[in-house]
Amino acid sequence: MKSIAALHDVVTPWSDGLEPSAAELDAIEWEMPLILADVDLLDAEIAVLDRTPSELDERRIRRARRKKLAIRRVLLNQAAAAATTSVPGGAA
Repeated sequence: MKSIAALHDVVTPWSDGLEPSAAELDAIEWEMPLILADVDLLDAEIAVLDRTPSELDERRIRRARRKKLAIRRVLLNQAAAAATTSVPGGAA
């Protein structure tokens, strides 16, 4: 059996520090509200995997979905606003 471990650097360069860059940490911090909303939604969905969801379970799932969509909308609007303000001569 041929090992592909030696070819790993070709696909993903090995970093000396193995630490995320400042830009990567900033991106994670910026997306953290969406990540936490995803966790809340997963928690609500996992809670009802082995049983029929009650009315309260369904409300919890709907609330988590709405929260996730609202946060995604806010983040996309922020990204769009940042993109239009950083481009000279952007749409008016």
